[in-house]
Amino acid sequence: MTVTIKPTTIALLATFGLALAAVAADLPPASAKTGVTYATDIKPIFDNSCVKCHSGDKPKAHLKLDSLENALKGGKDGKVLTAGDSAKSLIVKCVAHATSDPDSWMPPPHNRANIGPLTPEQIGLIRAWIDQGAK
Repeated sequence: MTVTIKPTTIALLATFGLALAAVAADLPPASAKTGVTYATDIKPIFDNSCVKCHSGDKPKAHLKLDSLENALKGGKDGKVLTAGDSAKSLIVKCVAHATSDPDSWMPPPHNRANIGPLTPEQIGLIRAWIDQGAK
């Protein structure tokens, strides 16, 4: 049996593949640190950059990042991380500004609290934490 693929289909698949590769390339690599935990490594990052908006009685997007349990629970759109797979975790894409929607970038540019973006090292720690099971 011979399968014929139209050139337009090949072009579409190639474009889609390049788009996926570009998003993955925008993510800083996971940290090489082992034994990364929420309490020791991630909570300080979230406390400085996230909990001003993602805690309390009315957290943005109903997402609380003030405890491990709340971070794992997710928000109004569901879970924001996939334990064991940081590259597929929404929270990583948002803090790395690796989404096509600037409204999902966290912290948002020009926010009222004047919080700057996370550093590649901080994002790398978050990736390592998630890749190591988000404990």
